[in-house]
Amino acid sequence: MLIPVIAYYILFKYWPMGGLVIAFKNYNFADGIWNSPWVGMKYFKLLFSSASTLQIIWNTFWLSLLSLLVGFPVPIILAVLLNEVRKSWFKKWVQTIVYLPHFFSWVIVSGIVLSLFATDYGSINKVLKLLHIEPITFLYESHSWIAIFVGSGVWKEMGFSTIIYLAALTTIDPSLYESACMDGATKWRQIWHITLPGIRHTIILLLILAMGRVMEVGFDQVYNLQNSAVADVSEVISTYIYKIGLGSSQFSLTTAMGLFESVISCSLVLIANQIARKFDQALF
Repeated sequence: MLIPVIAYYILFKYWPMGGLVIAFKNYNFADGIWNSPWVGMKYFKLLFSSASTLQIIWNTFWLSLLSLLVGFPVPIILAVLLNEVRKSWFKKWVQTIVYLPHFFSWVIVSGIVLSLFATDYGSINKVLKLLHIEPITFLYESHSWIAIFVGSGVWKEMGFSTIIYLAALTTIDPSLYESACMDGATKWRQIWHITLPGIRHTIILLLILAMGRVMEVGFDQVYNLQNSAVADVSEVISTYIYKIGLGSSQFSLTTAMGLFESVISCSLVLIANQIARKFDQALF
């Protein structure tokens, strides 16, 4: 039964890693991957000698870090709140509402964002106009664009993580709450001393996995929301690889960028795991 799974990872995950040698070669279609001339660290030096490349790396890290800091606690809080709801119909209704955006593509989500925040036809600016307030260029200001970017990402994915935490909450023994209640513990005390410790393993597991994606900003989200006015904060590694690698056919340069991203992501996972190990919560 494991053969199809093993074959999938070998063919589509491990075998393509051989193409990473392009980062150390002057790749061209005529010579192919293996016969293209070696150039050593040329493209890595080119990457880190360019101010624009360093800005792209910083944008990627900053947007991912903001999304992690803002987005990671939200599903935990939402799961804890839903766990305290006693009306099953209301609980299921809320779960469905918050989980639904996960199935939307970023094309749809970006359309919703535009319909809300567009300067000319956005719903928010229409309300401001009725109040005799000048329209605000939400999508063309760096700070507001970052807030919209982070907020839309949290809104889209918080339902999926909430389901995971709710599943973890079902493993907590109900008798612990009964004992705490008999001892006079308030609801907040029960959450702090029973609920959160009960899902600690799941929280740490998802945090370690999230650390591996700190250098990854979803291409679909950025590409559908960015514009030239906020290019200084919205240009990230994934869009850079698309525009320079596929658009300008600079495959070696963008492979070097992708390899750098992967090395940093792997390092962050190992660091997070070592920190978790000190608390006896290591993933591996």
